[in-house]
Amino acid sequence: MLRENQRRFKFDWLTIILFLLLVTFGYLNILSASHEGEIQSYFDTSQLYGKQLVFVGLSFILIILILSLEAKFYERFGSVIYLVSILSLLGLFIFGKEINGARSWYAIGSMTIQPSEFAKFATALAVAKYISDLQTNMKTIKDQLRVAAIIFVPAALILLQNDAGSTIVYSAFFFVFYREGLQQVYLIMAFSLIILAVLALKYGIAITGIVTAIVLLARYFLRRKKRASIIQYIAVLAASVLFSYGVNSFYEHGLKPHQQNRISLWLRLEKDPDKLEKMKKAEAYNLIQSEQAIGSGGWTGKGFLQGTRTTGKFVPEQETDYIFSTVGEEWGFLGSSFVVILFVALIIRILFLAESQKSQFSRVYGYGVASIFFVHFTINVGMVMGLIPTVGIPLPFFSYGGSGLWGFTILLFIFIKLDSNKINEW
Repeated sequence: MLRENQRRFKFDWLTIILFLLLVTFGYLNILSASHEGEIQSYFDTSQLYGKQLVFVGLSFILIILILSLEAKFYERFGSVIYLVSILSLLGLFIFGKEINGARSWYAIGSMTIQPSEFAKFATALAVAKYISDLQTNMKTIKDQLRVAAIIFVPAALILLQNDAGSTIVYSAFFFVFYREGLQQVYLIMAFSLIILAVLALKYGIAITGIVTAIVLLARYFLRRKKRASIIQYIAVLAASVLFSYGVNSFYEHGLKPHQQNRISLWLRLEKDPDKLEKMKKAEAYNLIQSEQAIGSGGWTGKGFLQGTRTTGKFVPEQETDYIFSTVGEEWGFLGSSFVVILFVALIIRILFLAESQKSQFSRVYGYGVASIFFVHFTINVGMVMGLIPTVGIPLPFFSYGGSGLWGFTILLFIFIKLDSNKINEW
């Protein structure tokens, strides 16, 4: 009996410690970004930091509930959890509350709940269940399309709610598929399309076609074995030109003006100085203020609660999408590096544990968890530093909000529970 209890509570404490460090440091930065004047009480729920503390407390209740359930529960009911998640996303079109142009929240009294944050772990469970039930290696088109459909449904519903940032997160599952046997050609195609899209927007269709032709010619003459036919190379060239035309057309007619401006600023497409200045004031104000806040922190930062740009509210929405600018200003390069190290350590640890799982379900889910954290972390930090276009996406455990914190907590601790059960899967 004693040995059975020891197995039941054999959790990976390194992962839990990394989680606690991230949540604690995240709360301190929300406190810095949201406080006004002297702090009277940390439990003041009229202030954002007081509400966040309540969210943190409730997240520990969720942890106890998640860890108390049998690990097999998540595998058996993964599909049911996914369907409930889809229904919650559909309900937003009727009962949802619109905030900042996105109908992504349910209003429950003074509190709002964002179902898209919970759809991530539900989709990860559904993908893991489908792949493990069929024991598929993702080699057949049929399996690839079915798994893609599992991801496409919530992603499409979220996109229709005008929440493009959350939709992008579902690209994380591409890494999961690759681990489970998806052919390398898909990975090459994905990166090639991204490069083509950037070239088409930056330099136009003609230059993109010329660059593609040069690459294809080099490949043709260098690869003597298994060389494709001339017709196939011409078909690839034609497809790349057609794709470039589609990208430009979508940019001009499919995107909203503010989305066009964000991409234009990122790629420096606008040449007119007057228009560029107007775009910076309208679309890049948050980014400029964020970069200035991070740059002002120097090596060691200005100190906790001492960030002048943070306390002066120079950065709009700093407690949510731009919370990393608070880290940069008050904790400096060293503090920012510490946060990066924590996230990298968490992701690597999850991947290490995923590879050690005895069941395919646990492994696939673990890779889903790591991939989702990776995409969130990379996009948010890259956005705040101006390395990628501005996208509304939170930094896990740092950005203000109950739905985000709870969603990431559930995502992580389901895997911790699955990992604790691997000793019984021999």
